Amino acid sequence: MTHRILGRTGVCVSPLCLGALNFGEATGEADAVRIMHAAFDAGLNFVDTANVYNEGKSEIVVGKGLAGRRDQVILATKVHGRTGDGPNDGGTSRLHILRACDDSLRRLGTDYIDLYQIHRYDYNTPIEETLEALHDLVKSGKVRYIGASSMFAYQFAQSLYLADLCGWTRFVSMQNHYNLIYREEEREMNRLCVEEGVGLIPWSPLARGFLAGNRTQDKSGPTTRARSDEYAHSMYYRKSDFAVLVALEDLAARKSTTPAQLALAWILHKPGVVAPIIGATKMSHLEQAVEALELTLSPEEIEFLETPYVPHPVLGHR
Repeated sequence: MTHRILGRTGVCVSPLCLGALNFGEATGEADAVRIMHAAFDAGLNFVDTANVYNEGKSEIVVGKGLAGRRDQVILATKVHGRTGDGPNDGGTSRLHILRACDDSLRRLGTDYIDLYQIHRYDYNTPIEETLEALHDLVKSGKVRYIGASSMFAYQFAQSLYLADLCGWTRFVSMQNHYNLIYREEEREMNRLCVEEGVGLIPWSPLARGFLAGNRTQDKSGPTTRARSDEYAHSMYYRKSDFAVLVALEDLAARKSTTPAQLALAWILHKPGVVAPIIGATKMSHLEQAVEALELTLSPEEIEFLETPYVPHPVLGHR
């Protein structure tokens, strides 16, 4: 497995990042640990979770999966979402960030986080306060690098500018919403990150399973998730999305692969993308994702997949 450099750091990460959104709930502890160990054995060295995933259970499970392998894995987690009922139990204020970081370290069973990310932009906290708090965590040794997630490009550009101006630690990664049926990030954010040397680690590269090819326009399907995922129903399922899916399935058949593998191959070909985050809940999901690393696409094949796309409203910033 050929590893990639994360932004303008010297850190090498695998071209796939194992996402732990379902760990501790849909994927039980024992299965999650088995998936993590299989991922590490396959060459993946990058894991992403968040303090709010399953009320902290995901971080606990990830910590158990890292036992004995911590120094060989790049561990990423996030802060922003609400962790309690109090008025300060969320956001990216200095108060919440410092408290949340200590809580994440305790759940993860480690004394440092490799990549600490703000899960969303906090409209109630000056970005200067957020940046200085994150900088202090880096200087304390609790955090190695910092990253951000979905926001508008002007907000991210302002953050990078202020960090440079004030001598604070800079964001090295952007975890944004990007896949074959949601490409609005190509307008500004992806280009900004390429210019600024910020690594892209997109979330939902398979559009919450839509690009696996088992969704229908009447919002039914062969899996429980296909039928009940209201978040996906609100994000995708436009007529044009199914037109992209038809092209994906057509090319996948011609290349003797699966739609999901082809969708991963497509995103891995895009400028600035370092490691899309794959939410493997079964061993087969992981195995197929790793196999996708062997796929190559010609410029003509990429154009064939992209031609049916129709622009979307902004999705996933909140």
